[in-house]
Amino acid sequence: MNIVSLFSGCGGLDLGFSQAGFNVVWANEYDKSIWDTYEFNHPHTKLDKRDIKNIIADDIPECIGIIGGPPCQSWSEAGAGRGIHDSRGQLFYEYIRIIQEKKPLFFVAENVSGILAEKHNQALTNILFLFKNAGYDITYKLLNSYHFQVPQDRKRVIIVGYREDIGGIFNFPQHETKVLTLRDVIYDISTIEPIPVAREVTKTHDLVTNHEYMSGSFSSMYMSRNRVRNWEEPSFTIQAGGRHAPIHPQANKMIWVAKDKWMFDPNSLKPYRRLSVRECARIQTFPDDFIFKYKYIADGYKMVGNAVPVTLAKILASKIYMDIKRYQELAILRVHRSPTS
Repeated sequence: MNIVSLFSGCGGLDLGFSQAGFNVVWANEYDKSIWDTYEFNHPHTKLDKRDIKNIIADDIPECIGIIGGPPCQSWSEAGAGRGIHDSRGQLFYEYIRIIQEKKPLFFVAENVSGILAEKHNQALTNILFLFKNAGYDITYKLLNSYHFQVPQDRKRVIIVGYREDIGGIFNFPQHETKVLTLRDVIYDISTIEPIPVAREVTKTHDLVTNHEYMSGSFSSMYMSRNRVRNWEEPSFTIQAGGRHAPIHPQANKMIWVAKDKWMFDPNSLKPYRRLSVRECARIQTFPDDFIFKYKYIADGYKMVGNAVPVTLAKILASKIYMDIKRYQELAILRVHRSPTS
C-alpha cells in the first residue's frame, strides 16, 4: 500500500506507518536542517525538498493515502496562537489542496491541542468543511500519547479522513490501560553520562548515539514550574526547543517558592540536567537505530520534539491498514460478483 508524506519532518509518522505495513514512497520536507536525517533513516523514500506551495498534484506519485503534520506553531497554546492568520497556519490549506487534487483513499493530519481552542473555532470548522467538501468522511479526536504506549504526557489532535466511497469513518482504537514510565525507556542508559553541548556539537558519544544534552542556564519561564518527573511517571511533553527539554529524573523534583517560581532542590543527590536528544527520542519511541544528524544541538531537539511519536503512529496506522485492506477485498469481491464480469 503506497502512501506519501507531507510536512514530514524527520519522519516519526512515516516510520510508524512503515512499521504497520504501508510503503512511504515519497515525502516532502522544506527544512534543510532535517534532510540528512530523513534520507539516512528512510533510504527507500524519495524526498522532495521544495516549498509545498510549488508542488502540484502531478509531482506526487499515485498513492492510496496521504499523511502529515502541517506546522503547528501557529496553533500552539504556548506560542502566539495566531492560527490561520499566521503564514505557517495557512500551510494547512496547502495540505488540503493536495488532498483535493490527489483524492487518496484516506488521509491523516496531526496537530497540537491548541487547534481546538475557542479562538480557532471558525478556522477549524472551515478546515473540516473543506475536507468534507473534498469527498471525505472525517473523524478527529484529542489524544494523549501516554494512552498509546508512549511514555509521555503529550496531547495532540488527530484528524482522519476516509474517502466517501469507503462507506464508513475511522474509529479510534481503544487506549491502553498500562502507562509506560521513564524507567521503562531510559533507565538502562541512566549511568552513561551524556555530553553537555552549548551550541555546536564537536564530538559524538562513544556508547549512545545522539546522547548529548543542551547545557546553559534556565530561563525564568523554565523555572516557573516543576520540570522534573520521577522514574515511575511518564515524561512531560517533549518540546521542539532544547532549552525547554524536561529535566532528567535522576534529580529531585523542584521546590515551589511562589506563584510561577520554582527552584532546584539544593539537597538533590544527583545534578539537574536536561534530557539528552537520545533520551527524548526514546520517549518519542524512536528506536536507537534511528540516527539524528545535526551540527547544532538545537536542531536535534527540534527534530525529535516536532515528530509524531512512532508507536502512536503505528497503532493508528495499523487500524487504518486493516480498514483499507478490508475495503479493497470487498471491492474485489464486488467485481467478481458483477453480472458483467
